[in-house]
Amino acid sequence: MDGFQFSKEELQRYSRHLVLPEFNIRGQRKLKKSKVLVVGAGGLGCPMLLYLTAAGVGTIGIVDFDVVDVSNLQRQVLFTEDDVGKSKAKVAIQKLSRLNPHIEFRLYETKLTSRNAMDILKDYDVVADGTDNFPTRYLVNDACVLLNKTNVHGSIFRFEGQVSVFNFQYEDGSTGPQYRDIFPTPPPPGLVPNCAEGGVLGVLPGIIGSFQASEVIKVLTGVGAPLAGKLFVFDALSFETRIMKISKNPDVQPITELIDYEDFCGVLNSDDIPEITAKALHALLKNQSGQVRIIDVREPHEFEAGNLGGILLPLGTLGDRLHEISSAEKNIVICRSGTRSGKAVKMLVSRGFENVFNLKGGLLKWAEEIDRSMVVV
Repeated sequence: MDGFQFSKEELQRYSRHLVLPEFNIRGQRKLKKSKVLVVGAGGLGCPMLLYLTAAGVGTIGIVDFDVVDVSNLQRQVLFTEDDVGKSKAKVAIQKLSRLNPHIEFRLYETKLTSRNAMDILKDYDVVADGTDNFPTRYLVNDACVLLNKTNVHGSIFRFEGQVSVFNFQYEDGSTGPQYRDIFPTPPPPGLVPNCAEGGVLGVLPGIIGSFQASEVIKVLTGVGAPLAGKLFVFDALSFETRIMKISKNPDVQPITELIDYEDFCGVLNSDDIPEITAKALHALLKNQSGQVRIIDVREPHEFEAGNLGGILLPLGTLGDRLHEISSAEKNIVICRSGTRSGKAVKMLVSRGFENVFNLKGGLLKWAEEIDRSMVVV
């Protein structure tokens, strides 16, 4: 049986596709012989993977090196409490294989980087970007441009989601706009927090990820008009939608190679900032050797849920409250995961402060290694 034939069970499985006049068995054949790479098995990746698997996409690759965390369960619907601590990509493939045994899955349990992106992406027809950070978004975009691959993009933040189809290949051989045509450069570091820092309505990635799956299917089958040259914006609070037309930006420089995207996006290198581990901080507080002051740069509602005491200086207010920090003390800056506190330490060092340290891994690491009863939101 080759990629153009279906078993009796498959014909029954996909019967609701087959009776669609616009789709029928021709569309289903196109899905079966197609290869889709989903980057990220998180909030957006879970609904995409579920629907692409159910729809009958022949080969699905999954790129993700993360493990399931209990905080994922609010939105990442492929996983349960039994999966906490396990590889997201491996668990996803195990469950998706039970959903549809006719799909070939390929596992890439690794971080997508400039070194491996071209090799991973090159064999796929469409790339679906379900990532939540700017370095990987730019990396996926640039690799797709260099390889002439269509990039089905989705992003979520708090109550808003966006979807577009970038670098779409038209029948006349031309290509549509890419991610850089809208966002030539990333925002300043710290301006846009990720889901862990800014929060996200749990159902939102299910909505946006399903839209992405729909766009992937349209691109693969040629049924309907993809969101090429358009940016779809959805506001879950007001239930308002907008579709903005986008075009190629003549000021965007041609992409000729992959670069260091963490440097391009201003991501902190841990080597650049002084850090202290949770265990070292615990010993320091226990022994009370010298003056130690905790500076918590989270938001008030996070602080109320669980804290180590000290002073609350939300990151957004830190620049105006420097007078409250004394270099005479050993200042330990903390947040949920160590990201915001790392930015705070880097800023303080640039302002001439000494004796400031970032809690490596943040309160999540503290709760894991020191106090498992602590609530970290």
